[in-house]
Amino acid sequence: MKRRVDCYFKKNRVKEIDYRDTQMLNRYITSWGKIKSARETNTSTKYQRVLAVAIKRARYLGLLSAAKR
Repeated sequence: MKRRVDCYFKKNRVKEIDYRDTQMLNRYITSWGKIKSARETNTSTKYQRVLAVAIKRARYLGLLSAAKR
């Protein structure tokens, strides 16, 4: 039986995910620039949606590249 891993954002009581925090956002992006799945990152559904919006905003503003490779 697999051990349940808690969501990082719930565990640390993160109020909001900032699109300007590129170091944190890079942890949730693959080497090809795709957003990692919630199952892969152990993120709750609520925070996965917020995280995706933050990543897309950062890409739009040029803070993150669309593809890292």
